[in-house]
Amino acid sequence: MVARRASKALLPAGTYASFAREAVGAAQLAACCLELRVLVELGPWAGGFSPDVVLTLVFLLFLVHGVTFDGASANPTVALQEFLMVEASLPSTLLKLLAQVLGAQAACALTQRCWAWELSELHLLQSLMAAHCSSTLRSSVLQGMLVEGTCTFFFHLSLLHLQHSLLVYRAPALALLITVMAYTGIQQGGKLPLRAELAHKNSMRLSTAGPYTSAFFNPALAASVTFHCAGNTLLEYAHVYCLGPVAGMILALLLHQGHLPRLFQRNLFYRQKSKYRTPRGKLSPGSVDPKTHRGE
Repeated sequence: MVARRASKALLPAGTYASFAREAVGAAQLAACCLELRVLVELGPWAGGFSPDVVLTLVFLLFLVHGVTFDGASANPTVALQEFLMVEASLPSTLLKLLAQVLGAQAACALTQRCWAWELSELHLLQSLMAAHCSSTLRSSVLQGMLVEGTCTFFFHLSLLHLQHSLLVYRAPALALLITVMAYTGIQQGGKLPLRAELAHKNSMRLSTAGPYTSAFFNPALAASVTFHCAGNTLLEYAHVYCLGPVAGMILALLLHQGHLPRLFQRNLFYRQKSKYRTPRGKLSPGSVDPKTHRGE
């Protein structure tokens, strides 16, 4: 909050909207998700945190994010959606993408530094585990792309339907959607024994995907959490966590709009109704042109 207000006061409006706001938002989102991951993986047996506590924190945190983001998306697929809907220019979109990646990476580095300070027992354990992280992708690349694309599809479809709603309604609705995804993920993921949890220490199961991909549906967040982990190549990560979400976003936009405004002007799926209705029936005698009636 302090960084957002300071950058808003010191930087020009365009720079703040395209870079600083997105960088701070992505850093805030990544840091909170990393802390939530600690509670999901270590909380049940090290801190006594039940899934109900974690889900309540998920809802509250994403509700706070929705209220305090100040219009930032903190998600590359949302920035690309705005570009395809002709709501943002190409330079502005590229600057947002750069800011989101840098913000998420900075949050990952700062969070790991905080864990190294060993402020709590959970941070001590997470600091020991963070040295050798494992991949969050525990399925085939094709299945992973399908999972990430499906999660992104539902997220963007909800976002498009709520885009003109008031913030007081939009923020709780999106927070509830993410909480439902978290609940489904915890139910599917189940409870792992300690050795399995240590082996899959970066398996953020706050998602509908459970043990498959962790359902980030946010390429910048996935890049900061799992791209550097062993187990899969960078190309495989890019296919699952970048191409999958982009495909899901495009499908949601096509279903909602019927076309991609940046690429196609004509609606590809829905027939647009004309604003003006053609009158039916015969014209009244008073509406006939006098010149036409006289044969001129």
